Amino acid sequence: MAVKKSQIYSSLWASCNALRGGMDASIYKDYILVLLFVKYVSDKYGNDPYAPVVVPEGGSFADMVKLVGQKNIGEGIMTIIMKLAEENGLRGIIDNADFDDDDKLGKGEEKVKRLSNLINIFNRPDLSFKANQAGGDDILGDAYEYLMRHFATESGKSKGQFYTPAEVSRIMARVIGVREAKSASQTIYDPACGSGSLLLRAHHEAPVDLTIYGQEKDVATRGLAVMNMFLHNVPTADVKPGNTLTEPQFQKDGVLDRFDYVVANPPFSDKAWMTGLVPEHDEFERFEHFGIPPKKNGDYAYLLHVVASMKSTGKGCIVMPHGVLFRGNTEAAIRRKLIERKYIKGIIGLPANLFFGTGIPACLIVLDKEGAANRTGIYMIDASKGFVKDGPKNRLRDQDVHKIVDCFTRALHVPGYAEMVSFERIEAEGFNLNIPRYIDGSSAEDLHDIEAHLRGGIPAADIDALQPYWDVLAETRTRLFGEGPRPGTVSPLILPMEMKAVIRGGGDFAAYAQAVHVAFEGWRGTHRPVLDAFGVGDSPSKLIHTLSEDLLARFAAVPLIDGYDVYQHLMSYWEEVMQDDAGILAIDGWDAAKVIRKLVKVKENEDDKTGKFAEEPDIKLGSGKNALHLKAELIPPALIVARYFADEAAEVERLEGEFERLEAELEALIEEHGGEEGDLAEAMDDNGAFDVSAANKRLKSLSDDFEAGLFKQFEAAQKSGKPLVANWRHEFADALPEMIEAMTISQALMLIKKIKPAKAAAKTAKAALDEAVVKQYPKLSLAEAKTLVIDDKWLTTLAAKVEGELDRVAQKLATRCGELAERYDRKLPDLMKRAEDAKARVAVHLEKMGFAL
Repeated sequence: MAVKKSQIYSSLWASCNALRGGMDASIYKDYILVLLFVKYVSDKYGNDPYAPVVVPEGGSFADMVKLVGQKNIGEGIMTIIMKLAEENGLRGIIDNADFDDDDKLGKGEEKVKRLSNLINIFNRPDLSFKANQAGGDDILGDAYEYLMRHFATESGKSKGQFYTPAEVSRIMARVIGVREAKSASQTIYDPACGSGSLLLRAHHEAPVDLTIYGQEKDVATRGLAVMNMFLHNVPTADVKPGNTLTEPQFQKDGVLDRFDYVVANPPFSDKAWMTGLVPEHDEFERFEHFGIPPKKNGDYAYLLHVVASMKSTGKGCIVMPHGVLFRGNTEAAIRRKLIERKYIKGIIGLPANLFFGTGIPACLIVLDKEGAANRTGIYMIDASKGFVKDGPKNRLRDQDVHKIVDCFTRALHVPGYAEMVSFERIEAEGFNLNIPRYIDGSSAEDLHDIEAHLRGGIPAADIDALQPYWDVLAETRTRLFGEGPRPGTVSPLILPMEMKAVIRGGGDFAAYAQAVHVAFEGWRGTHRPVLDAFGVGDSPSKLIHTLSEDLLARFAAVPLIDGYDVYQHLMSYWEEVMQDDAGILAIDGWDAAKVIRKLVKVKENEDDKTGKFAEEPDIKLGSGKNALHLKAELIPPALIVARYFADEAAEVERLEGEFERLEAELEALIEEHGGEEGDLAEAMDDNGAFDVSAANKRLKSLSDDFEAGLFKQFEAAQKSGKPLVANWRHEFADALPEMIEAMTISQALMLIKKIKPAKAAAKTAKAALDEAVVKQYPKLSLAEAKTLVIDDKWLTTLAAKVEGELDRVAQKLATRCGELAERYDRKLPDLMKRAEDAKARVAVHLEKMGFAL
């Protein structure tokens, strides 16, 4: 059975926790990623003599497994890694992490246990990389990226610069047009490539196998980049060591190599960029035409290197701090010359706290030499507000990426977000490129109308400002608002709390909702056959691209709903659920939908005696040690129940409801009477729980006392000759509290007596239902399996998301209308009169109390 991405991710992150202890993330990542590399190449290429990586005898992951628990485990791991490195020319790449380092890994038994635990985690049966790819989708490469992102997050500001967020990488690749690449002979280059994530994202966006070049000065980080290339199936990528500014490796006889595409995310404001370099005598003439950047700030040094590395038809994109757009002095002179050369095609302002090396806002500067001569301006985007919080950082959503790319590639004019700025206007601003000078992304101020506060009525202008809603819901406006007390005003016809119901209940909203449903059903009708035909060998990434682009296109034409929001719903659901499902179908086919597999506990370390389940079970059959914990591969049991066992489920719900009702009744009785002075006080144990034994004992005592009292009265009546009834009445009145106590205890005991069989009945019915559900999985036909996954699971979920967008339209309109109605509900003179009346009433009361104002 194929391994889900989510399973790989959780297993790999567990391995990190097993190793790190007090180790800094920037250090332990080297150990984890090297071991991941060895595991991957051993699984993938171990028996293939023609593979890009040769796994020699004594140089495999299996050899590492043999070292578990051995005293020389650290030394043994290094020997294995060295053999693999020697065989494949990977010295200095995979042998940088020292697995025999006592200072980092501990000494003696501590090191043996730590490394043994780490190997055992990678040796789990659910972590096989033999079937890494699903229809061309690079599952392990994505897992590597997942780890890199987490390492960057935990490494802190000073050590997280080896990774560029995948979302930013996608934007950079698309705005420089790699999707238009025509030949594998075309090149892509990153002069400060870090772990290679940016290069790889850009490479994978291209329809052809671009030739990859990169340079990285940090030795360990370069090793990560080379391994990254192997894990992403581009082992021919050329990643060289060294400082790009002082010793660029891609050059010949003092002339820099030129590339078709260049991407870069260099260190921000590098204060040591001149170390080892005399810019005035730069043999590569990178600064000759533009000027030398400030000694203590290397931002423009990297930018000018990118410019110098682009072919005359080349395109580039570089991440820069916002300061490069407006800083003065030398940088202003360089910026002016770049603008006058017309090399800058566009600028994209990004949200703050997006990158791992810094929390400051950054921007993307898009460069294009080919179209420079005919360029009339610079296209600018203020994308600073489109993001979501993700732990300690901000993250661009899929919809944010798509919107940026859509606007840039089409040069769309979107007020407050994006526009083309002419060179004349830029010159008039002194060649300052600070985005807020050209794009006002601030929200319009919500101004109050003083006259309306004084004289009443809602200003009609405030209601007119909602015209996009009234274009669709014209009748709704007449149901919400009528003529106001003064010209130019309106009055609400209903209370604010009723507005949403009135909006949703209108015929025009029903017609609008129908149009939304038609858009979704059109999309569903087009792609239901596509989903039905998806199977072994197909590409999940191509599938989601087809689905998402068409969904966005259809909802772009729907008013009031933002098509990018609907698109994000699909992309989020893809990330959470559909991606794993599609990956399984692409490897195992639709038979996987009929699988509900047994989960096996995995021991994460030698101290773990029982082990843990790597996944949460969907169904548990039986109890105790012999219980079966089962996991459905694609179809949640609830969908099987809904389609095939609705009556049985209703009976289970009824029985569970009866059991819960009895428990709640007992809980309420104990809550009311279980206190120190309560009727159940004598029936409670020291922990405040109802004690059946104590309750029965107390009940018997009360009964015995009452019977004894009646017998005494009978004897006294016989001796005195007086009527027995009069004595009984007196005795009964005295015994009434004890009788009530006895009745309360009896009620509690009766409930407990009912609860046990009620619980057993519910449990039996639920067990029978679970067993029937489990037996139903292998009985499913192919058509039934597809219906359950495609219709009941995927499309039903997405339809609910679209319905949620409809509700959000009604809620936003109701909220704004209600806000305006409440704002002008009371006129200022009325409020002042009420205040005076209240003051007068207070004065009267004070006077009655002997005080005078």
